[in-house]
Amino acid sequence: MHFVYGQKEIEYLKTRDKLLGEAIDKIGNVYREIDSDLFSSVVHHIIGQQISTSAQATVWKRLSDKLTIINADTIYLCDREELQSCGMTFKKVDYIKDFAEKIRNQQFNIDALYHMSNEDVIKQLSSLKGIGVWTAEMIMIFCMQRPDIVSFGDLAIHRGMRMLYHHRGIDKKLFAKYARRYSPYGTVASLYLWAIAGGAIPGMRDYAPKKDVKKK
Repeated sequence: MHFVYGQKEIEYLKTRDKLLGEAIDKIGNVYREIDSDLFSSVVHHIIGQQISTSAQATVWKRLSDKLTIINADTIYLCDREELQSCGMTFKKVDYIKDFAEKIRNQQFNIDALYHMSNEDVIKQLSSLKGIGVWTAEMIMIFCMQRPDIVSFGDLAIHRGMRMLYHHRGIDKKLFAKYARRYSPYGTVASLYLWAIAGGAIPGMRDYAPKKDVKKK
C-alpha cells in the first residue's frame, strides 16, 4: 500500500506554488509505502530512529521473520535478548517492550488516536518512551495518512526546501510560511520535498553554506 493522493491535491499545490508545481511535473507521481497497522508502525519507527533506511529494513525483516505477526502480545512474550538479536539496541528494545505492555494493560488506547487532532496525536504518542514529535509525525504520515503534515524536525524536508527555493537556511518563520502555503495538503508537498532532497531532479543543488573544514 502507498500513501494515497491524486489530481485534486496536485492541482491545488500547483496553483499555490509555482516552483513546487514545476517540480511535481518533472517528478511525476511519488509512491511511498505505508503500514496500515498502527501498532507495528510505532514499532517500525522506533526501530528506524538514528539508523539508515536499509538498516531499518534489515532489522524489521529479522523481527518479522522471528515473530511472524508483530503485535502487543508477540512483542510482550519475546524476551529482551531475542529482540536485541534482531539488530536493535537494548534501549529501543525497552521502548518497544514498554509500548507493548501499555497496550496490553490498556494504559494506552491506540485506536483513540484516529479520532484526535494532529496536535493531540503528537501529544499522546510523545507520552510513550522513545517517541518524539518527529517520530509521531512520521507515524501520522506513513500509517494514519494524515493529509497535512510538514515536519520541521525533518532534515530532508529542510534540504528539499533549500534546493527548491534556493535558500541557504530555513528558520521556523520561513518554514511556517511554506507549510501554510501547502495546507491542507502538506503531506503531499512533503513527499515531493523528500523526492527533491533525494536527487529526483538532476541539476538541483543544496544552497546551504558549506561548513569550513579546519586544517590540522
